[in-house]
Amino acid sequence: MLVASFAAVPAFALDAGAPQGTAASVVARAVSDVRHRARQVNFEGESASADARQVADWVINTDDNYSLPFLTVDKVSAKVFVFHADGRLRGATAALLGLAVGDYSVPGIGERKLSSIRLDERTTPAGRFVANLDHNLHGGEILWVDYDAAISLHPVATSNAKERRAERLATLSPLDNRISYGCINVPADFFKNVVSAALKARNGIVYVLPETRSPQKVFAFDDVSAQTSPHRANQGQPLPLVVLAAAD
Repeated sequence: MLVASFAAVPAFALDAGAPQGTAASVVARAVSDVRHRARQVNFEGESASADARQVADWVINTDDNYSLPFLTVDKVSAKVFVFHADGRLRGATAALLGLAVGDYSVPGIGERKLSSIRLDERTTPAGRFVANLDHNLHGGEILWVDYDAAISLHPVATSNAKERRAERLATLSPLDNRISYGCINVPADFFKNVVSAALKARNGIVYVLPETRSPQKVFAFDDVSAQTSPHRANQGQPLPLVVLAAAD
């Protein structure tokens, strides 16, 4: 009924300064609410957890991605979402993640040999990362995520048949998707057609959701409808460069 009454209210009634309690002030508040309503990402029918939706909504409402393509990695659901810079979903897929549960990386782990990394140290760290494409030592294309921890997102590694990584990706359950040293593995076709295509021309932002803490704590936000991001405190400052490292 309120919407239907808009046409009957004079233009001056849309002024937020209208006297409180009048029909004009009610309409003004309603219009203001519509104008400032938080945007919501359309997941195009893809299943997504409440945390994944909340983080994606927060990103587009605050432009925390600096108008760059961005990815969210939901470790609990073992799923990766790739978005256009404006928040449109580009694609989603199951993913393999670090064997151990945890949101931190052991200091200096990126400089160690894989054979020295204990099972409980094989975590995929949570956080916000500036990421870009490069090639590993074998010439394969990868997306570097966290330099210090030597974490990348790359096509699924199938060199160790005993790990059955491709089979793990194909199952419907996320319970068998914890197998890597910390890197994020996705299907090869998805990497080529979605990840690589999205970030070919420029860097992107990767948001790895936590599994032992809340997204609000990790990304420092309270409300997805907030108009500013803590990562945009220094407006106009360039994004930090990413130093590349090796990964499993």
